[in-house]
Parts: sequence; structure tokens; C-alpha cells
Amino acid sequence: MTAERERRSPSGIDRSEPVRGTDEDLSLLFGTSTALFASMAGPAHVLEAANPAFFAAIGRERREHTGVPLVQLMPELTGQGFVGLLDQVYRSGERHVGRDARVVLGTGEQAREAYFDFTYEPRRDAGGNVIGVRMIGVETTQVKHARRLAAEQRALLEQIAREAPLPDVLDGMCRAIEELSPEVIVSVLLADDEGRHLRHGAAPSLPGFYNEAIDGIATGEGVGSCGTAAHRRRTVIVNDIATDPLWDAFRDLAGQAGVAACWSTPILARDGRLLGTFAMYHRVPRSPQDTDLALARVFADTAALAIERHHAEQARSAAQEREKAARDDLAFLLAASTALAGSVDETQTLQRLATLCSPTLAALAAVDVLEAGRVHRVAAAAPTEEARALLARHVPGRGTEDDTVARVLASGLTEVARRAPTGPGPWHELGVTGYVCVPLLDRGRPFGALTLLSTDEECFDGHRVALAEEAARRAATAARSARQYAQRVALARDLQTGLLLPDLPDVPGAQLAAFYHPAGEGLEIGGDFYDVFPRGDGTWAFILGDVCGRGAKAATTTALVRHTARAVAPLLGDPVDIVKAVDKALNDRYAHQNNGFVTLVYGHLAPAADGLAVHLVRAGHTPPLLLGADHVVDTVEVSGGLLGIGIPPRLTARRFTLRPGESLLLYTDGLTECRAEGTGQYGDARLAKALGSVPRRSAAADIVATVAEDVLAFVAGGDVEDDQAALVITADEPEPGPARPAGTARP
Repeated sequence: MTAERERRSPSGIDRSEPVRGTDEDLSLLFGTSTALFASMAGPAHVLEAANPAFFAAIGRERREHTGVPLVQLMPELTGQGFVGLLDQVYRSGERHVGRDARVVLGTGEQAREAYFDFTYEPRRDAGGNVIGVRMIGVETTQVKHARRLAAEQRALLEQIAREAPLPDVLDGMCRAIEELSPEVIVSVLLADDEGRHLRHGAAPSLPGFYNEAIDGIATGEGVGSCGTAAHRRRTVIVNDIATDPLWDAFRDLAGQAGVAACWSTPILARDGRLLGTFAMYHRVPRSPQDTDLALARVFADTAALAIERHHAEQARSAAQEREKAARDDLAFLLAASTALAGSVDETQTLQRLATLCSPTLAALAAVDVLEAGRVHRVAAAAPTEEARALLARHVPGRGTEDDTVARVLASGLTEVARRAPTGPGPWHELGVTGYVCVPLLDRGRPFGALTLLSTDEECFDGHRVALAEEAARRAATAARSARQYAQRVALARDLQTGLLLPDLPDVPGAQLAAFYHPAGEGLEIGGDFYDVFPRGDGTWAFILGDVCGRGAKAATTTALVRHTARAVAPLLGDPVDIVKAVDKALNDRYAHQNNGFVTLVYGHLAPAADGLAVHLVRAGHTPPLLLGADHVVDTVEVSGGLLGIGIPPRLTARRFTLRPGESLLLYTDGLTECRAEGTGQYGDARLAKALGSVPRRSAAADIVATVAEDVLAFVAGGDVEDDQAALVITADEPEPGPARPAGTARP
């Protein structure tokens, strides 16, 4: 650089007039701008001029710091490489452009992080020589923070959309804000369903003891910043916790946690409900800027969205749980109804009740019934056989107010308690912690009780009690039906026993065997009948028939037929006359009803020198089968019409002799008309084949057994739709002595 070109200022920096004018123009241009401008001279980078935005950015007053080297004004720039960039531009004469450069301005507690877009360009004199560096820049700190804020906001919204757990969303939000503003400590409290208390939501940077202490605080005036904000439904600013009366009750706690200021914003749902509070703490007293309040509002809205989404998810889950519980309850009750209705035995029904309730409703279950003034335990269920046996051996007292079962049987009311039942029992050994005792009612009167016992801390709530009562109600109904069924079966059995011979009599010269199988489950009295009785003159009468219908009417008709035949048989010698007497009795009885008929085979037996003399009549019934000595099966054809229809039947009688070893089979159409699934009727041909399959000279009992087994094999365990009856008469070898003469005609 020549001497002629050097014009130096007192500081040694050349300041030609053109350059000075340009810088002054730039200074004026940027004087009111938010852009930063600074002009530096010489290799020492002495600050000659700068606009207010520059001094505001670096936190200095303009009048105090012009005319000094930049390194002296901002020593922190040296270690960050910015002074080196100035040196490079000054030496090379080439400008440098920086984008979004991070700068730490100031030192110690006054330091702040900032971001700038800037340009360093050389300052030249009239001869083109570099005499300094000019800086023009724009602070992008707020833009960068806004971008980061938007990015965090998007991340939180994505978490909410993915239905991330609420604690994770709130914790992430707190950490994001604290990262954006390191001087801030964030806390989120959640309101309970009634909005009366605030529970801990998230506060990753507050001490654990502090979070525990404020967890559950009430919402109300004077309850710190958060409780008051929740109560007022608007932002509460406490700049200095040490002096603000809102913090009187929490001042010492705040001091221990090291917080000195707290700004709390209520988190509100779209319908105005309180969802919680969003708090920003500071470790030194501080007033919020507009940007702080805006930040609080933004994240309070985000928190509201997350909390509302969480509540919606909870509601959906709760609805699903209720739906599942309802389905489970329905499945339990359907299974109970099916299982209970599947038994026709009262005791078995009550045993199934205990098994159904344990362990679905309780760990232990027992059923007691009241019989003849005494309580009997009929069922017990438990997880182990040892516990079941212990529970089964216990018998509740009767007539004592100290016993739970006795009280329920007396009152007919359910009893529930969170303790073991009163009265003696193996409660300690079983670990009983609670019980529910439900009466079993029959037309409003208790006949038993279901006792459920818990062995854990889970109590019997209203839901389980209601299930137990419904199960007990269904079991009581099933038990009553089973009891009525048993009574009807017993009645039908007793009546049927009265209508059928308990044992066939001993007839000289004959073997007798019978088979009877009622249709259905034995609830109704069948219409088939048979009888063998003496006539008083050394001969015997036999009868087998079928009454139209079932039940009581069939029973009375059967009794009428049998009693009429027994009454007139000793008085009339001809079987035709006896059957006509039966027909008259039936018609006299049905004169005003005309709703029934009877078919039968009636005959007389008399010992003969060559076997048994048979004299029989068939009245509309299936013809008997004769198994001859040659083991050939023949049909005994005898004509005759139905009885009891108001039209006198045309009857004929047949006489023949059963020789020793020959058998006569009388049967009802229930045998030949029975059906197997997917097949036709059993039929006359199969019956004849079964009869012919018996070994020669078989006893009457063996013949009946062979026919019954073949019919049973045909139906293969299926239901029998009609009564089945059969009577076999087999001629035995005649005993020595006089014999009554009889005809010997063959059928």
C-alpha cells in the first residue's frame, strides 16, 4: 500500500471519503430495520458503525461500544469461529455467506443461543484495497424455534393419531418444550372425572417428591397456580412464588424443589370441561413474554387434544369391556340354563349349579336344601379336591340366627358380606374373605340356598351378586321341574304298576313271559296292557291289548277293560261273549264322549293231554304268531273288529292246541311300527324272523328276551314313539293226572 494512498484515522484505519459515505448511507438505511448491520475497519475489526438491531441482538448499548475492536466487544465470538471468518474475508477480499448459523451471545447466565443468516463482505477504498469488513444479517432464532415447535407439534399429533399412551404423549411434550426453552420446567396435571382434583400427568424435570406432594391437589382459589387456574378456568401468572399469596400452602415445597415462578394455563375440552392444567415453572422470578403465553396456549390445546383422545379411547375400551362382560354374562347364563335344564334329577341339577358357579363367580360354591326340617348339603365345588371335601362336610345349622344359611332360608333374602359367614365352619382353613348367600325359591318359599365364597381381596360387587341371583333363580326353576318330573314319573310308574301284573302267575302246563316298554321317558301312562288270571274252573284267561291314547284316560280305559274281563270271565264260558261284554262296557262309558277305541286278543288256556288247549278271540288287534314244534312261524288268523266305537263287532273264536315246546306270541303294534333313524318300520317280517331265530325248545323268557333285544338293536338307542308290549305262552310237558278235554284243531 503506497504512502500516497494512505490516509489514516487516529486509530490507524484508512477512511477515505467515498467509503465513509457509503457506510453512513447503509447505517441510515438499516437504522430502523430489524436486519442487523455492522461496519468494521482494519485487521482488528474495529466497530465503526452498527444499527440498533445489531446492538439489541448482542445485548449492548450503541454509544458505549463503537470505536472498539469486535473481539473486545464480543470475546465469545473468537471460540466460535466468527472472528476467523472475518479475518479470512479481510485477507482474501471474498465475501462469506452464512445460513442459519448458531451463535452463543454473551457469557455466563446472560448467554443466549441465537441463529442468524448473515453475509460478510469486504469494504474497499477508491483504489480497490480492502480496508475492512461489512456484516449484514437477519436473526432467524424465532423462525428456527417456530420450525422446531411445528416439528414437535407434528410429532405429538402423530403420536395422538397413533393412539400412543397418554403418559408418553404428555412426557414427550414436556421434554420438547424444555428442549426448546431450556430455562422452562413443564408440568401437566390431569383433572379427575368430577373436575375437583388434579392428578399427576407428566413432569419429567420436577423432583419426584414435588410431583408426589401435589398429586391429587384440589381445584380451588388459592391452591397454587394450577389449582387456581383450574378453578378460574383461565391462565394464572405467579411471577414470584416467594411473595404470592396463592402459594402460601406450597411455598416451602416450591423452595425445596427450586422453583420460583409458575405460570399455569387450564386445559379445557371443546365443551368447556376441565381436563387439566399446563404449567411452566422457572427457577428464578420471572414475568412471561407474549411468546411464552402463546407457547403455553399452543401446547395446552395440544394436551387437550391428547387428553380428549385418551378419554374417548377409555370410553371405547370401557364400552367394549361392558359389551364383553355382557356377552360373558349371557354366555354364562345360557350355559347355566342348558346345563341345568339337561338334568331331570333335582340333586344333580343343584350339583351342576355349584359346578357352574365355581370358579366363574367365586372360588368356592355350596348348595344346601331343606328337607323335613333339616338342612342338607347336596353340592360343593372348589379348586381342589381337598377344599371341596372340606366344604362338603360342613353342614349349616338350622333354626339358629348365628348361621348365614339358616337366616337366608328363614328370610328368603340374599345376604352379602366382606367377611366369612357367621356360625361355625371351615372358613379359616379355606381362607374365606367374603360371601354371598342366595335363596332358592319355589313359588316364593325358600327350599335351599346357594352360597358363594371368595378367597381373595376381590369383593362381591352388585354385578356378581346379580349373576348369582339369576343363576340361583334358573337353578330353582330347573330343580322344581326336575322334582315335578320325578313326581310324575313316580305317579306314572305307580299307576302303570297297578295296571300291569307285577309278576305273571304260574299256569299249570305253561310258561309265561312278558315284555313292556313305555314310550318316551315314562311320564305318561301307556295304553298297552296285558293280564293273565284264573277263571275259577281250572282254566286261565289271558288278554293283551292296546288302548287309544295315553295318560289318565288310557289308564281308566285299561282298568275298565281288565276289570270287566276279570269280572265276567268266570261267568261266561265263550271268549266271544266276554269280549262283547267288554265292548258294551266301553260303549256305555263313552256314550257321551265317543272318543276312544280298544284292540285286544283275549283267550282261555286249559291243560290238555297233548299240551295246552287255546281258545281265543282277536278284536281289531295284530294277529298272534305261533312258533310251531317244527320251528316254523305262522300267523294265527282270527277275524274281529275294534271295540268301543259304538258298532257291535263281528267276532269269531279259534281253538287250537299248543304242543309241548310250541309258543304263542301276542304283541302290540308298538313293536312292528317302531322306526330307526333313516330306515322304515321294524315290521311283521322282522318280528317273525326274530321269533324264528330262537333255539329250539327255548323257554318263554328266552323268547321274550330275543325279541326285545332285536327291537332294541333295530332302534339303536333311539326314542320309542309308541308303547311296546308282548306276551309269550309256551306249552310245557303236561303233568300226570286227569286233564280237561279240549279241542285239538290247529290254526
